[in-house]
Order: sequence, then C-alpha cells, then structure tokens
Amino acid sequence: MEQQDLNKRLLLALALSFFVFIGYSYFFPPEKPTQTTSQTTNTAHQTPTVDKTNVATPSASAATAASAPVQTVSAALITVKSDHFIITLDAYGRISQVELLEAKYHDEDGNNLKILGANEVKPLEVRFSDTKLNEEAFKTPYVTSGSKTVDVSKGPQAVTLTQTLSSVTVTKKITFKPTGEYHVTVETSAPTPYFITPGHRPVADESMYMLVRGALVKGADNIINTIEDGDAEGYEKFQNAKIASAFDRYVASMFFDFEKGMNVSILKEANGDPLIFVQGDESLALKAYIGPKEDKILRAIHPELTDAIEFGWFSFLAKPFFKVLLWINDYVGNWGWAIILFTLLVKFVLFPLSYKGMMSMNKLKDLAPKMKEIKEKYKGDPAKMNVQMMEMYKKHGANPMGGCLPLLLQIPVFFALYRVLLNADELQGAGWILWIDNLAVMDPYFVLPVLMGASMWFQQKITPSNFTDPLQEKIFKWFPVIMTVFFIYFPSGLVLYWLVNNLFTIAQQYFINHMYAKQKALAVAAHKKTKD
Repeated sequence: MEQQDLNKRLLLALALSFFVFIGYSYFFPPEKPTQTTSQTTNTAHQTPTVDKTNVATPSASAATAASAPVQTVSAALITVKSDHFIITLDAYGRISQVELLEAKYHDEDGNNLKILGANEVKPLEVRFSDTKLNEEAFKTPYVTSGSKTVDVSKGPQAVTLTQTLSSVTVTKKITFKPTGEYHVTVETSAPTPYFITPGHRPVADESMYMLVRGALVKGADNIINTIEDGDAEGYEKFQNAKIASAFDRYVASMFFDFEKGMNVSILKEANGDPLIFVQGDESLALKAYIGPKEDKILRAIHPELTDAIEFGWFSFLAKPFFKVLLWINDYVGNWGWAIILFTLLVKFVLFPLSYKGMMSMNKLKDLAPKMKEIKEKYKGDPAKMNVQMMEMYKKHGANPMGGCLPLLLQIPVFFALYRVLLNADELQGAGWILWIDNLAVMDPYFVLPVLMGASMWFQQKITPSNFTDPLQEKIFKWFPVIMTVFFIYFPSGLVLYWLVNNLFTIAQQYFINHMYAKQKALAVAAHKKTKD
C-alpha cells in the first residue's frame, strides 16, 4: 500500500472517529432530567408533598437500605449562606438545594445556578434497613433549636438537627465551611443499621456534548471507578473507599474519608443511574463537599480530592494535560493564551516525529513514478513487487510508515484535550481577548469557527493529494465545511485550540517542505559534483 493512501485512510479514520465521538451527541442528545416546579413555603412544620414513585434499593445484604419515596417538596428548615453559595436544608435533614452565586454560573437572565434536581434524591438523605422504621422516618421531620439562617462567610458554622422516631433518635451535626466543604456526624440513640447518600448527581448542565456523568468512587487500592448514568448494576460495593462522588459536568456532591475509608454501595435507580450510599453505624463521621469541581478549591481541602475531577476515557492523558494547562495559566493569567501556549508545546514535543514523517512522505512523493513502474512491471507477482519496493525504500532512505505515527498520536491528544477543555470548570467565565469573554461558551459572532474552517481548507490546499477513491476525495473536500458547522456551537476554548493547531501545522509544513527542498538541492549538487 502506498504511503499517501495509508495516510489518507488514517485521516479518514480520524474524521470518522471524530464524528462518532462528538457528532453522536448532536444526533442522540442525552435526555434532560424532568423538573417539577412546585411552590415551597418557609414554614418549618409543613408536611411535605410526597412523590409516590419508589426508588430502587441496594441488594439485601449487610449494605442494604430500605426503599424510600422521593420527597419532591419540603419546607426549608435551615438556610446556609456564604459569599459563593446558598445551601438550603429541608425538614428531612437533607440538602434540598444549592445555589451558586458567582456571576460565571448565572443563566442568560442573571439567575443563580441551582445544581440539584427537584425530583432527585438529595444529599444527606438517611435510609434505614428496617422498612417500617424507614417509612416512619420519611413522615417525621427533623427539628433544630438554632437559628434558621446561618452565615459562613467569615468562618465555619455548625447546625444540629434531630429526628425522634419510635425506637431511635437520629442526630445530625453539620459544620459548613466557606469553601463548600462540610463535615457531618450522624448519631443514633440505639444500634440501627442505616445508610446515607451524597444524593443523585447534580443536574447543573444540560448541554448535548458527550460528557461523563454519574458516580465516581476511589477505592482503598487507589483505583478510580466511574459508573456512568444508565450503567449501574446495583450490586457494586467498595470497602474502605476514599472518595464517593456524584458528579455532573462542572459540579459534584461527594463524601470523602482518607483515613478510615467508607463502605460504599451503589444503588441502581429505575433508569439505570447510580446512587451512592455509605454504610453508617451508631456514630458516623464524614467529610463532604458540594459545589464546583475546581482544582484549586479541591486541592485546598485535600490534594487527593482532585482525583474526583473525571475526564472520561482519556483520563490518563487528560489529567497531565490539565495540570500543564493550570501551570501555564498560573504564569500567563489568561486561559486563552494558556491554550495557545499548550498547543505550541504539544507541537514542539511531537515535532521530531512530524519532521521525520513529513520528510519521509516527501521522499515517497518523489519516488512515486518509480513505484508506479514497479507496480506495472510486477503486477502479476505481488510478493516480488513488495520485495522490489522495500529495496527501493531502503536505497533512498524512505520509511513507508514514517508519516503514520504523528497522525496516530494526534488522535488521543485531541480527544484528551477535548475532554479537558469541555470539563474544566476553570474555563467558565474565563475570557481571552476582544469579544471572547467566556471560553466555556460558543463564539457569539462565529469568528473562531469560520477562521478554523478556513485554516483547515488552506491546510488541505497546500497538502499534496493523490486521491484514487472519489468518496474519500469528496469527504475531505467537504471536511472543513462540516467541521465548521460542528464547531459553531462548541465552546470557544475548544475552537481556539483547533484553530491554533491548524496554524502551527501549516507553519510546520512550510518549514519542513523548505528543509526538504534544501536537502534535495544539496544532494543534487553533491551528485553533480561527484559526477564531474
């Protein structure tokens, strides 16, 4: 197979994988969670309206919680305020809602982002293994003797909630911190098996991109296990787990314990989504966090907590890429320039391979007439034809696979960076220059996508082509147009990366072509001098 044909097929594979990986999300977008709008009063003793739909439960083993109805509406018991969020605790001792106050999370109308779904299981919900006790618990509200409003802007504040049941009294002491971290202690007056959950994953993002959402558990063996929405089996268990996180694109609700660990069970909801439960005893102490998955926040709480930032299939590349981007941004103070410098760094690292590959491709281009002669001469004897072609490659120092490796390396690099730029909370509200004031949203004037498409077209124009398949030729002719259409609605940070990558590739190709022409001229001059 000729090198150019091989490279074109690799490019075609890259194009098709791009459409499957990214285009699929446009044609088959994820279902949006159903939200129920209801009026909630501020009266602490009002009986909540109950949705009679039961939630699936873990298997009936030692780590079992009895089924419980989902409380869709509950009176606000305590409101916790800080400079960055407002947390509401309901009458059942759960976090019923979290509002993010920073401007970068506001919607188009300027409203605060509410990250918890109205119909979903809430953080700090307790379920008992005893079915009757469980039913009683969901009819008996908690009470508190402290203030109904707590301000944690200047430091941690603790609240105490008490639920008195027929056979046991449950006491929750929760200490909230300004960062979104909180510590919770659950005590029961008598030994009673129960479980507590960080809740169903937040539903703060409804974008159509193929994102990883669901549950993440870091086990005692430091292996990170991700159970995506729809993939729960209902019997997953993790002993002495360090982190148990229910996460969305940018935000998460998580429990963590890096000393003793937690016994974690995964419940399978009716739609296959995972729901995390942690086994409790008479006195259970947990550390927790709810809010954005921002590296600096999580690292300040505990460095190991940054493992809760999940980037999907290519995490083995995405995580180091993210660290490098964070490091660059700390120096330049602008995420747009950080993306550009990172792209240049990737090109620099891959340049030796690209140089060898493009040089080899130029040699093969010059050898094309001789390759054609060999094919014609030995078309009836494929084995001898291959031997003759390999001898020719060896004689002229051409590697038929030289141009493949750089192309193959670009695939995981692109997809890993795609995950980083799509999932990094740091890009929300981060501007670059001029009209690009938020790299996490689409370019409002479509300038970057159009420039990206134009650069791709120009890159094709200066790249020698020798298509033998009309279908391949049509695909690549329209590829820049198709990519531009896709990228119009992509976050501008992703489009910026692709545009800059194209520009650097064009410059690199010009440079290598110049170097090859120079080497060729020197070789011709040396041959002529030797002949004379």
